[in-house]
Amino acid sequence: HCPSREDLWVREGKILNPEKLFFDEKGSADIQLDCKDSIIAPGFIDVQINGGFGVDFSLATDDFKSGIDLVSQKILSHGVTSFCPTLVTSPPSLYHQVLPQISIRNGGAHGAGILGAHLEGPFISKEKKGAHPEHCLRTFEEGAFQDLLATYGSLDHVRIVTLAPEMKRSSEVIQELTKRGICVSLGHSVANLSQAEEAVRHGATFITHLFNAMLPFHHRDPGIVGLLTSDKIPAGRRVFYGMISDGIHTNPAALRIAHRAHPKGLVLVTDAIAGLGLAPGRHTLGQQVVEIDGLNTYIAGTKTLSGSVATMDTCVRHFQEATGCSVEAALEAASLHPAQLLGIEHKKGTLNYDTDADFLMLNDALYVQATYIAGEQVWRQDALGM
Repeated sequence: HCPSREDLWVREGKILNPEKLFFDEKGSADIQLDCKDSIIAPGFIDVQINGGFGVDFSLATDDFKSGIDLVSQKILSHGVTSFCPTLVTSPPSLYHQVLPQISIRNGGAHGAGILGAHLEGPFISKEKKGAHPEHCLRTFEEGAFQDLLATYGSLDHVRIVTLAPEMKRSSEVIQELTKRGICVSLGHSVANLSQAEEAVRHGATFITHLFNAMLPFHHRDPGIVGLLTSDKIPAGRRVFYGMISDGIHTNPAALRIAHRAHPKGLVLVTDAIAGLGLAPGRHTLGQQVVEIDGLNTYIAGTKTLSGSVATMDTCVRHFQEATGCSVEAALEAASLHPAQLLGIEHKKGTLNYDTDADFLMLNDALYVQATYIAGEQVWRQDALGM
């Protein structure tokens, strides 16, 4: 997955093997672009973003669709070419209103592609609810999976569900979700390691923002964090884990520990909230009021962290700086790994032939200079220093 290719050939939205063009078709390029020593990398994929630019995906508004359009447009400048709009714990009525309005769609000049929703909650632990409203939390009753269906209304446009695996009957729910091709993530949880391992045996493949909203690592029972080095992961399976690399949610040393223990599983996520890109002050996260103070975001009046206001390109730069990893590794954590997590690495997350031509041009300091989706330039840093 090496990003150092001399040139990149694109046709009809896909990355092209130029040999086919030269030898089979005796063709050549119609348009040539000088990238002036930029780094070319696959587009970033954000699998956990709650909103941004004043838009909160966990609020039912009359113009929800234009809200999602605004966010997908604005994140292009941060190198994000596809994403999973994320809903925090909400009442059933909200899921029923909002989920039908989230359509899975390709990206383009209008904005980043939507891969499906990430439903974070409400089947999570009261002790580790973080910024999620306690009165909306739910457990699995008699019907387990039926309870989940009734809560969400439909799973048609759902890509990821975060739940706490220590909940009674979670195993059957994990199996049912996995069977439907939905990625199950463990998070907001007080699970011990064997509960987490059991969830992985039943099909869970992801950990929601590692270290945040879970039991701290303990040497006798390392909890969910222990999955990074567990020897009970089924053969041929990989556990991925999200990290909010904003310099606030996890100390750089914790970021380094995770990265060194399990580099191939690390997925950078922003966990961005409506206040991303806006001035400090009061904003929302679903049912809660959130206070932004610099890069810190708290539930108003508390010191409970509630999402971040860091952009994906900032997270990539911070991650690279904190871990001292290669530029390739930093870029893969925001592109290849999320694509592998979602099982779409044959289409996105690499610069391999025949994959979607979603790619970025970055300078050596990893600032985004231009964003392309399906071979079309959808954003560039213009002379105005935008």
